[in-house]
Amino acid sequence: MNIEIDGVKVNYHVSGEGANVVLLHGWGANIQAFAPVHQSLEKHFKVWSIDFPGFGESEEPPRPWSVGDYTNMLAAFLKQLDIQDPILIGHSFGGRVSIKYASSHPVHKVVLVDSAGIKPKRSLKYYMKVYTYKTIKKLLKLPLIKRYEEDILTKVKGKVGSADYKNVSGTMQQTMVKVVNEDLRHHLSHIKASTLLVWGENDEATPVADAKLMEELLPDAGLVVLENAGHYSYLDKLNQFLLVLDSFLQKDKEGQKP
Repeated sequence: MNIEIDGVKVNYHVSGEGANVVLLHGWGANIQAFAPVHQSLEKHFKVWSIDFPGFGESEEPPRPWSVGDYTNMLAAFLKQLDIQDPILIGHSFGGRVSIKYASSHPVHKVVLVDSAGIKPKRSLKYYMKVYTYKTIKKLLKLPLIKRYEEDILTKVKGKVGSADYKNVSGTMQQTMVKVVNEDLRHHLSHIKASTLLVWGENDEATPVADAKLMEELLPDAGLVVLENAGHYSYLDKLNQFLLVLDSFLQKDKEGQKP
């Protein structure tokens, strides 16, 4: 299904009956990434899976977006479809949007899965890559080599850019830069809803240390660490994840009173 949000076509899938659960995928993914979770939850809930603009079958945003822009899109989506007090489940980038939305809008519960949002301390190697790219970009403005700027920059990006950065368009590359440089920890104390944190023990993209910091800053939160799981912990340990999720949402199932 498609809906237009401020001129951008947004693809989504909805099924089931009961309390509203909204699944928000990570960067570079789409609604298929949460498919097994959607299929499990639809037995007891009305489940909404959204392709963020720029991913899956949704259109790209008209300009580079920030986390705030994606949050506004989510707010407009929920308003148009009359989804009130949802249960938000966000993985990685979807966790970023969940954090920002839940800090300023009413939600029933939040589930953050290997969520981004804590700006990492960068290594010397990272900064060397960034500053190498910036230095080369400045040098390319010199008259003698300016004509080769585009070709050279493309090659440099191929060597220093992350896989996530390289595999998207220019607009989405700029969006990614905006997104990853935003630290959301100051929003966490404003989330009053009960929050479940589920993390992979071996997550290198968003380490368990981030989860522990989030747990400290959130007013009402609990952390579950899944052993031998990585950044996609909910897929690495699907059965365990679904059991944990079922326990957290037990009172919210269709026909049961909270």
